[in-house]
Amino acid sequence: MLLSKLKLRSFIVRVVNTRNLATKIQQLNENVNPVVFEKLTGVDKGIALCGLNSPKDRNALGFTLIDAMREVNQIIREDTKLSVVIFHSMVPGIFCAGANLKERLKMSDEEVAKFVRGLRETFIEIEDLPMPTIAAVEGVAVGGGLELALACDIRIAADTAKLGLVETGRGLIPGAGGTQRLPRTIQLPIAKELIFTSRIVSGKEAKALGIVNHVVAQDTANKAAFEKALSIAREIIPNAPIALRCAKQAISEGIQLSIKDGYEIEQKCYEINIPTKDRQEGMISFMEKRKPVYEGH
Repeated sequence: MLLSKLKLRSFIVRVVNTRNLATKIQQLNENVNPVVFEKLTGVDKGIALCGLNSPKDRNALGFTLIDAMREVNQIIREDTKLSVVIFHSMVPGIFCAGANLKERLKMSDEEVAKFVRGLRETFIEIEDLPMPTIAAVEGVAVGGGLELALACDIRIAADTAKLGLVETGRGLIPGAGGTQRLPRTIQLPIAKELIFTSRIVSGKEAKALGIVNHVVAQDTANKAAFEKALSIAREIIPNAPIALRCAKQAISEGIQLSIKDGYEIEQKCYEINIPTKDRQEGMISFMEKRKPVYEGH
């Protein structure tokens, strides 16, 4: 059978939402999966991996990749057992090369506006995922690639990574949230300088500027950022899944408000968590001097 040609192991591989049935069949035959979604098991249960996998296009953000990403976003959102998601690349040396300019050149002005709105909405979906998210940036992350990383809660970069919002150098502006997220991540004058100059910075420079949380020395396997992201994810998964989601909601909603209004958001999120069995488990395990066993309810 056609689907038997796909090597499905302990993870889920989705090829989704292509422009038509013929394209979907061609992708299945070629075993081309623009986004590979994997749920880890065993001691890493609760961690999911979302791997960009379009080597021919250097993970450029075109129709096929974005369609796949949106469906995976929906899968992730509906999975209440996930505690953390790592976004990474399966293409060596590239996180994401930004917009697919070959596709963009063929679009009318109206089609460009519609596509960019859809791209921004895709990254908002990632930003709004209920569980913590981590971007592992090994190589180039420019334009929309950096905008994707900025949509994640935590960012890890290899020291050899290259990051930048380069759109003004291509006659564009960052349109998938970059003009809004970068100034909310680092100092406003620095964000303006980076966007106005289209400057590309190294992983070390990105850490110094506050764009990424951690920078790590690249290893021979070119997976140093991913391994660091995985180690942080492993620190997260022992914690209560609902509490993690409530904490993220409180931070994400509250930071946009005055601190007094933020307190009310915090109270709302706290009250959501009160009736959970995990909250009881947390207190009981503390009293019994044992590790808690959280079930996500």
